[in-house]
Amino acid sequence: MSDARRALPSVNALLESEALRPVLERAPRGVVVDAVRRTIDAARTAPASVPRDDTAWAAAVAEAVDASTRPSLRPVINATGVVLHTNLGRAPLAHAAIEAIARVASGFSNLEYDIAHGARGSRYTHCAALLRELTGAEDALVVNNGAAALVLVLNTLAARREAVVSRGELIEIGGSFRIPDIMEKSGARLVEIGTTNRTHVDDYRRALTSETGVLLKVHRSNFAVEGFVAEATAAELASVARDRELPLLHDLGSGLLLSLADYGLSGEPTARDALRAGASVVTMSGDKLLGGPQAGIVLGTHDIIDRVRKNPLTRSYRVDKLTLAALEATLALCREPERAMREIPVLAQLTTDRDALRVRAERIARQLAGAPVRVDESDASVGGGAFPTARIASIALSIGGDATTIERRLREGDPTVVARVRDGRVLLDLRTIFPAEDERVVTAIRAALA
Repeated sequence: MSDARRALPSVNALLESEALRPVLERAPRGVVVDAVRRTIDAARTAPASVPRDDTAWAAAVAEAVDASTRPSLRPVINATGVVLHTNLGRAPLAHAAIEAIARVASGFSNLEYDIAHGARGSRYTHCAALLRELTGAEDALVVNNGAAALVLVLNTLAARREAVVSRGELIEIGGSFRIPDIMEKSGARLVEIGTTNRTHVDDYRRALTSETGVLLKVHRSNFAVEGFVAEATAAELASVARDRELPLLHDLGSGLLLSLADYGLSGEPTARDALRAGASVVTMSGDKLLGGPQAGIVLGTHDIIDRVRKNPLTRSYRVDKLTLAALEATLALCREPERAMREIPVLAQLTTDRDALRVRAERIARQLAGAPVRVDESDASVGGGAFPTARIASIALSIGGDATTIERRLREGDPTVVARVRDGRVLLDLRTIFPAEDERVVTAIRAALA
């Protein structure tokens, strides 16, 4: 039998073939040349896959071109049931935020220009008024992410001084970043008190010295401690801090502005709650329960926020105009809680009634009649380190068959659908799939089962 590799075309022969002309018309020539070379090399190492004619060669080259020109960062459909999925970009933006980004990005803006006075202004004024209104804080500052907010405040209040924190709150957040490591980089000296499961107010009092710069309370992310436990409340720590004229820093992480207790999600403090309890300064994220862009938010007294604003490190953590535009639009929605629950995607997904999800799932299942797809009950989760023990009743499309293959085909397909496997079946949780994506989900499932 003759070896198909003896008939491999040259690079020039393929480039000059009529079948490849459409590919050359839609992609840069250099990209096509590289794709041709890769395709020929692939055929050389796998004789069974050698294309049979010019049309087949052109199709193989076109596939290689598509792979090399596809954006690295691209949209996916989140079918995992984890609303704030860090790996999938956390909070999707509200339409109002997207429109605000487009308005600001399409031309010049008053990012650091005071229109009223015709003079240089500050980027830190653009969201401050809304944050003060929504949280009751005296002042506010926005930086580029939550970890930056914590580092910046610690550096301002406790550089080369002691920061007192419970051992039970020395958590690890996403990407193996740990609170002790963050504190070390801030220049603060960590003082651990209490034990993993029990820390009392007196533990904080006994730890205070003339070197103490701040008392720190950290919201626990992704886990809960139950059983024989004790912790000092924010209000109790605020009393200790006031007695010693020290600031209390409360790192919330989640960025919750509007209570979700009416929807069965309770126990997570809002920013207003933390400030009312007596925190001198609160740090939190913008892309978690707030539902906005990635940002770090610092709320607190005039004096502390002014000191943080003047810290030279602030410039290295400063936020860009697109983030400010998106955050301002998201905060504006929070002025009307009912509207925020409808229009901020994260809040809408967390609060949607399960019966509404069932209606959508059954409609999708009918379109897939004959396929091994059924509608099952499911449990979704909040994600992002918020409400770590909460399970949200949900509805999922459950696909039978070779779960490993189906999950991979969904993940590698177009659109990309990220699902999960449970009991040998692939689950697509409707809570994290937007209604506008339903038809694309139908297409993706059909392709995965083909």
